[in-house]
Amino acid sequence: MNIQQIALVLGALAATTVTAQAEQKYPTKPVRLIVPFAPGGGTDIVARALSKNLTEVFGQSVVVDNRSGGGGTIGAETTVRAAPDGYTMAMVSGSYGANAALFKLPYDPINDITPISLIGETGFLVALHPSVPAKSIKELIALAKSKPGGLNYGSTGTGGITHLATELFDIMAGTKMTHIPYKGTGPAVSDLLGGQIQLIFGAMPAMVPQHKAGRLRGIAVTTAKRIAAIPDIPTVGETVPGYEAVLWYACWGPKNLPKDIVTLWNREIARAMTTAELKARMESEGLEPAGGPPEQLRDVLKRDVPKWIKVVKEANVKAIQ
Repeated sequence: MNIQQIALVLGALAATTVTAQAEQKYPTKPVRLIVPFAPGGGTDIVARALSKNLTEVFGQSVVVDNRSGGGGTIGAETTVRAAPDGYTMAMVSGSYGANAALFKLPYDPINDITPISLIGETGFLVALHPSVPAKSIKELIALAKSKPGGLNYGSTGTGGITHLATELFDIMAGTKMTHIPYKGTGPAVSDLLGGQIQLIFGAMPAMVPQHKAGRLRGIAVTTAKRIAAIPDIPTVGETVPGYEAVLWYACWGPKNLPKDIVTLWNREIARAMTTAELKARMESEGLEPAGGPPEQLRDVLKRDVPKWIKVVKEANVKAIQ
């Protein structure tokens, strides 16, 4: 080995040491993981499961901070405006990709963030209050057509992905149901359990336990294929050909987040999702672990924004200023 080769090796070792030292020094205080929805929803459930694991690994608390409102835009903006020091992160759902189709955002949802990792992918469970006389998508469509506007469905907020997923259903099934927006899945499910609304296209992690406990009636999933956690539940597409609405969860931080912190979080999220405890919990709730490099999240955003813009136009959903 000549002097030049030795210098290159020493340089590489030095760079590795600096990165390792940076990771060892971070975090030195609690990390805030912002969830832009109320407690009890799918994003909140996933965030709390992950934060517990990351707290053990980091040796510092990863604290879930619920900042609901604006269809998820308030919590997202809080993260965008935070210092890029690794102590404020966001856990978002597919609603984040849909917001650009409806809201006049005070930030760029693609270029004003630092992607970290996709967490997992799932769909929605079409869940009805037990009093609703429909036990399948075919019967739901017939019921909805028999009294246009007579069925009230909940969502995580106007323009949120649960809203748009239901609007897509209305478009493709030829039905017309009445939208009742909430500040998250949790409050919507609470009213659904109480009978104030009749149905919801709800996030799987929040809905599967309610279905299994018999408190709500799940009649279909919005994914292209059936979900392993509830294999007896058919897909919407089996009745409405071509219908599909995928929900994903992801983590990102403010723009210009240091690369070593991004690498650390991406690696530890991927590791956490393969642990027996977290993997079993996610699978039981219909969530398939995703993982992948940070740029995969940016690609997903570039895919989803045009899709939901089309739904917003066809459903004549009014933009929110």
